[in-house]
Amino acid sequence: MRSTIVLLLLGAAVIAGCDRQSATGSQANESANAAAAAEAPAGKVDRSHKGEAAPDIAFTSPDGKKLTLADFRGKPVLLNLWATWCAPCVKEMPTLDALAQAKGDALQVLTVSQDFEGKTKVDPYFAKAGFKRLKPYLDTEAAFSLGLGLNLPTTILFDAEGREVWRVTGEMDWSSTQAAQLLDV
Repeated sequence: MRSTIVLLLLGAAVIAGCDRQSATGSQANESANAAAAAEAPAGKVDRSHKGEAAPDIAFTSPDGKKLTLADFRGKPVLLNLWATWCAPCVKEMPTLDALAQAKGDALQVLTVSQDFEGKTKVDPYFAKAGFKRLKPYLDTEAAFSLGLGLNLPTTILFDAEGREVWRVTGEMDWSSTQAAQLLDV
């Protein structure tokens, strides 16, 4: 009983954390969300964690292997924390895929889902979206968003040594001039 209450509270915290960037609309009303998202400002850039080591939080690769960000050291990593139920998250995913294609092997773009249902929700979304470069990484315990106290979407750039450069909270058009300037570090 106690574990059920804890899970419900954690779920509510993650859902409440989705940065909708709009005072009106609900995720169930897709047309209202689309209109609000079209007018949404770019995400907020935060450099206050610059130089901090990447967290040692485990997540699951598409093939089921447990990984941490340390497994990607040697090249910059753009970590995107998102969920299928988060409208701004879903809206920015195609631009993250385009960015991953444009950067190729120079930048590892990791989209790590914070969906508690994991593959059950994420795999159908990826199949329908038809991403060319993004892969469905999973954090079914939402350890990143809950452990770091982050709203969704949040995207964090780590340098090749695993040190944070900046983070963006909220939706970002990753094909925009602002994103290109952020990534030109």
